[in-house]
Amino acid sequence: MPRGNKPPSQRQLRVGEELRHVIANIIERGDIRDPDLQGRAITVTEVRISPDLKNATVFVVPLGGGEVDGILKGLKRAAPFLRHEIAHRVDLRAVPNLSFEPDVSFDEASKINALLHRPDVRRDLGGDAEFERRFDPDSLDGADDGE
Repeated sequence: MPRGNKPPSQRQLRVGEELRHVIANIIERGDIRDPDLQGRAITVTEVRISPDLKNATVFVVPLGGGEVDGILKGLKRAAPFLRHEIAHRVDLRAVPNLSFEPDVSFDEASKINALLHRPDVRRDLGGDAEFERRFDPDSLDGADDGE
């Protein structure tokens, strides 16, 4: 199996979640003094860490939407401070290098939701009543519905 397709280990997931909590706490408390981050509500949605635990990608989104470029610039400038704080709060052999990316998963979910609610897609799915009848979780319990 190619290395790129390997799922993250339990250790990677645990360390990533711990880093997410610490970074979110630092941002929430307002410890970062950067003009691009002042007064901005930021959500840390995920932290993906490399298998060697030396690099971490932090996915962020501004709460309520909005421009993310300024936030990314501010977080990039604050990365040394964040690493310093992580070193004090998380027991790791080495503190990972931090890179920041916008989380586009919410945008993608909105696009998919909009596609599913288009009239031509609803028609292809058989309309609301047919869709509910075919995909209602209560009807999937094995009961015969007369077909």
